[in-house]
Amino acid sequence: MAFSKSVVRSQMPINCNLCETEKNIKWKCLTCGVLMCSTCKDKIHLRIGKDHKVVDIKNVGQPGEELDFKNIICKEHSEQYSCLFCTNCDKLVCPTCIAKVHKKHDLTETRDVYNLKIEKLKKGQSKLQIEKDEITATKYQLNQFQNDENSNYAKLSKELLNHEKVLKEAVEKHLAKLRTELDQNHKASSKANAESINAISKSERQVEEKYRDVQDFINTTDITKFFQEVDRIEKSIEVSVPKSGISSKTTLKFIPGEITQTNIGVLQSVDILLPEVKVSLSVVNQYQPNLTMVSYLTTCPDDTLWIACHSDKVIHKLKPEGTSLKKISTFNIMVNGMAITESNDLLLGVVGKSRLQMISSTTGKVTDTVYNIDPLLLSAIHVTSSGQIILGGGTVEGRRVVIVINENGDREAVYEYDKLNQPIFSYPRSITTTNNGNIHVSDYTSKEECGKVVVLGQAGDVINIYKGDTEINKEVPFRPTGIVTTPRDNVIVVDADNDTLHILNHSGQLITYIKTSEHGIEYPYTLAFSSTGQLYIGCTKDSTAKEAKLYKVNISAC
Repeated sequence: MAFSKSVVRSQMPINCNLCETEKNIKWKCLTCGVLMCSTCKDKIHLRIGKDHKVVDIKNVGQPGEELDFKNIICKEHSEQYSCLFCTNCDKLVCPTCIAKVHKKHDLTETRDVYNLKIEKLKKGQSKLQIEKDEITATKYQLNQFQNDENSNYAKLSKELLNHEKVLKEAVEKHLAKLRTELDQNHKASSKANAESINAISKSERQVEEKYRDVQDFINTTDITKFFQEVDRIEKSIEVSVPKSGISSKTTLKFIPGEITQTNIGVLQSVDILLPEVKVSLSVVNQYQPNLTMVSYLTTCPDDTLWIACHSDKVIHKLKPEGTSLKKISTFNIMVNGMAITESNDLLLGVVGKSRLQMISSTTGKVTDTVYNIDPLLLSAIHVTSSGQIILGGGTVEGRRVVIVINENGDREAVYEYDKLNQPIFSYPRSITTTNNGNIHVSDYTSKEECGKVVVLGQAGDVINIYKGDTEINKEVPFRPTGIVTTPRDNVIVVDADNDTLHILNHSGQLITYIKTSEHGIEYPYTLAFSSTGQLYIGCTKDSTAKEAKLYKVNISAC
């Protein structure tokens, strides 16, 4: 085998080992090590090695090709080889094991179990990579906060000194008090940041070490050792990442007062503007679901997907397998939104209806629910982490509303007018929520040139309205479609006409953006995160052909 690899590296010509004349080597027998041409493979080798494993010469040396599943010594009976895997007991078994203990258990081919566990390890490794990226981004932000804190400290010290000179001796005592307060706050902030950075650095080292361990383990060809240690490796993948508390960071600001002893000035806490976040996006897989467009998209914990196409009036449940999509079920329904409940049932906002319908995860049947917003018609659906249902809706006459409904179907809040009694929404297209309770609504109607993202606070007030960015939307107005909350509690909103993802914080302020066209992703329309933190991007196209695409991507620092 070593000889054959050296031949591939140096590109030296070699004759077929059987006919010894043909130089066009196409095949290698992994059982007997013979290199051969296609003629000898079919006419000679087939007669002497019917059970031998023959592979294309191009695949020689690829991972998994030469793994030996036949010579794994049984841990219980050293004179026997393990032949199957018992899924009841989660262990390899030999014929003696089967006869004595596992006769009525569920037994599976060893190679199949190996492939399943490898796939599980790879998913765990992907999760580790996402956590690694998150740690790197968090550490970057903490360092930026520390630098800003140091700069602000120097700036405030100078302001205090100048003010002290103006107020002269009458205010020296008060200024000294303020300087002491500033020093104490700086020390406390520096200490807290240093502790956070140290904790993040420790987690970073742990994740990198575990990542390398998993990679080394995946590449092992010692199957006996693999099944002896795979459980330990699987358990070691979980890493607890400390939270930085970035969203609650404050700093001090000096507010000059009148030149009186009672009102010299105070130090006031103000919110720190988040530093610019470096975001990266990489495409993992590209799919073609055979639809005109991916109008709505949601994911399930078992890695399956629900995809709806408004123009095709259809909903598919799909299972990604490699670069293809396996169709599990299909429903001919035209919807204006969908969302997964805690029990994995699919809620549907059917076009022209006021009552939500549901596809049961157990029976697969479509039924009516208790969620009803009559006389409004449904336009958007969102299920919060606490199980609340938030619905967007409106009437033909133009009324537009966002309603919060509990699990019993009772309305807990209705958002329609602002403090000036003006309508808040034009047409709620998509809804998401952040951990602090803010509701983000993607709001746009074709009658308007520009759309917006409306952010509602816990009290129901409009705390922000984002209408795009002057640079991003210099030529093409902001017309938002899909919206989703990220694992870091930021919000991504799709600007479909600009092939852009706007990334906002939980208050609806722009942090950064990504041009999807730079990554080969055109006409993005809807978004959903998988259980492992990867982002699905559903696309549309200005065409009646069923050429819509779906992308699975890794996105960091979000």
